[in-house]
Formats: sequence, structure tokens, C-alpha cells
Amino acid sequence: MLLKQVLRVCSAHYTNDESGSNMKHDRFIVKPNSAISLEKDFDPSYKADYITKKDATGKLQSDIKRLGEYQDVLYAQNTYALLLIFQAMDAAGKDGTIKHVMSGVNPQGCQVYSFKAPSEEELDHDYLWRSMKALPERGRIGIFNRSYYEEVLVVRVHPEILAKQQLPPEAKGKEIWKRRFEEINNFEKYLVNNGIIILKFFLNISKAVQKKRFLERIDRPEKNWKFSASDVKERTFWKDYMTVYEDMFNHTSTEWAPWYIIPANHKWFTHLAVADVINTKLQALKLQYPIVSKEQRQELLQAREMLGQED
Repeated sequence: MLLKQVLRVCSAHYTNDESGSNMKHDRFIVKPNSAISLEKDFDPSYKADYITKKDATGKLQSDIKRLGEYQDVLYAQNTYALLLIFQAMDAAGKDGTIKHVMSGVNPQGCQVYSFKAPSEEELDHDYLWRSMKALPERGRIGIFNRSYYEEVLVVRVHPEILAKQQLPPEAKGKEIWKRRFEEINNFEKYLVNNGIIILKFFLNISKAVQKKRFLERIDRPEKNWKFSASDVKERTFWKDYMTVYEDMFNHTSTEWAPWYIIPANHKWFTHLAVADVINTKLQALKLQYPIVSKEQRQELLQAREMLGQED
């Protein structure tokens, strides 16, 4: 009975549920080989006209439940892994999105890594090394809160970081970013070819809303811990970050691992959109529980008989 229920969920048309949502993911995707402008092509305040915040609350709860069901089958099938990558400017809501969207997932089948400044050990390896170690096993969901993409973002805005990476002379120069884009694309192609499905999210917040959230963190004591003076300093590089982000999207949004630029000025819509994209991808995998062999089925029947004979 449970198997039939799960298969019914997996075969359902996702955007046709009781919430009335009909979210179009194309508006979020950076098309491969395109040249996008964050300012012109993606509105951080976008929220679908057909759904209100009240409607979204019910739909999100439905999506969270559905994601938990998909994860159970993903874990049991043990064929695919799912890697979720979150990139954003400060205060865009990465932590909150992960917290809300993944709240129905079994912690045993999920792992979260936050990539901070590399350690001395990590600097003694290639820039993808620490990410390779953190990849999810088959059947599991891995979440990267920031990722190897920092190597073509913050490192590019702050070249002094690159100077600490102890690279040989031939690995430096003007071609380094083009080469890293190619390396990352090849790395992700390798992962996808081996069953690690990649979903990449950029939470797109406006500079004005970031300022509002920074002030809230300063004014509310319970949020003081989330604020650092360095956040304001980094804000002065906003235009530089927008430039390197656009270049990154234009070079690393591929058919096998496209970028989703998710509006982040309204947290409720951010959570809804991310959950919708994840569930749609898992649905497309046509996940199924393992089918037991005749021998295994016979063993189950024998076990049932033995249990029935107990006092």
C-alpha cells in the first residue's frame, strides 16, 4: 500500500496541486550560452501574480511534505544523489531558505556544508578538493551553502585571495577565469554523468532590500549575531560582484547544470520557488523503491512465518 501511494505521488503532475500554482521555471533559468544582465533580465522583487503570500504558505507545506516523500524513495533507490548549491549576496536568505525548504527532510539522508575561507590544508590542494570531499553519496541530498563558485566570485573581486593560493606561474594570468569556468563545467558534467544531479540557485536580492535587512540585524538584539561590520565593507563592492556574477552565469549555466536565479526580496516567494524547482527535478527522475527479487520475497515470507510462530 505504501509503495502504491508513493508511486502515485511520483507520477502526479506537480504544478497541478491544490494550491493552484503553475510556476514557470523558465523565467528563473539562465539559458546556456546566453549573456544576461541581472538588472535588466531578473527582477529580485518578482512574485507570481497568481499566488499570494497566504496561498504560498499552504503550498510550501505541501511541497515540504512532498520533498520528504521523494527523499525517502531517493534514499531507498540508492542510484542518484542530489547536490543543491546556494550562492547569494549577504542577507539574501540562504540559511533561511535551506531551513524552511528542507524542514521535512530526514536528517539521515541530508548533509549541509558551509564553505568559509579555506584553511591552510585546503590551500595546499587544488580549489575543488574540499568540495569533492563534501559531495553527497548516492541516495542522499547534499547542500552547499556557498561553494566552489566562490573561486570565480570573491576571489575575483579580491585578487589578494588568489595570491594566497600558491599557484604555479603557468596557472595564473588573464586566462585563469576562463579556464576555471571550463574546469567547473567539466567537473559538473562528470558529476551528472555519474548520477549526482546538480541544482544551482542564486538568491537575487536588491541592494535596497539588503540594506533594510542589515539595519534589521543591527536594530534587533536577537539578530545582532548575524551581522558583521565586514558585511557593510563588502557591500561597497556591489557593482563588482554583479559584474563577476553575470560573467559566471554566462559561462557556467549549462544544459546539465543550469543556474536558477531566484527572486529574493520576498522570502516567502524565495522558499516557494526553490521548493518547486527541487520537487520538479526529483519528479523527473521517476524514482522508485527497489523491487525485491523472488528469492528476497521468499525470505520475507519465511521471516513472516517465523514471527507468526513466536509466543
